[in-house]
Amino acid sequence: MLNTYIPVLVLAVLAAVLAVGMVVLSFLLGPKRPDARKVSAYECGVTPVGSARERFPVKFFLVAMLFIIFDVETIFLYPWAVIFKDAPKSVQLFNLMEMGVFIAILFVGYFYMLGTRALEWEESERAQPRRVNLSAVAQRLDAATVSREEVASPN
Repeated sequence: MLNTYIPVLVLAVLAAVLAVGMVVLSFLLGPKRPDARKVSAYECGVTPVGSARERFPVKFFLVAMLFIIFDVETIFLYPWAVIFKDAPKSVQLFNLMEMGVFIAILFVGYFYMLGTRALEWEESERAQPRRVNLSAVAQRLDAATVSREEVASPN
């Protein structure tokens, strides 16, 4: 029984030895002339600006999770297709209807995402922060301060 897994084990060991060997050989044989440019952080050829601890918008994580969900659901299609091909005719009809329900649920979720604009990167108008006119706010505060002073010290 275990003899059938020997080729897989040999392949895994060979891949690990090859990967480690390449890393060790590049470390041993590669040129070592460090300077300030080579040692500095590399960000796509652009000089780093700001902190690396910037906050990502929640939209990024939402799209990532939606991608993972639909990607995992798509993975379920492959084993189903293999089983569907070899199943008897009576079971094939049941499997086909079952997959139709599965795909229908996926499409409902997909159209719900489109309807709620979950996949749009740009912000919608209702999600935009309100623009505040600071000079108008300052005038209101000054007027309120003046009226309080008049109330506090009657003539």
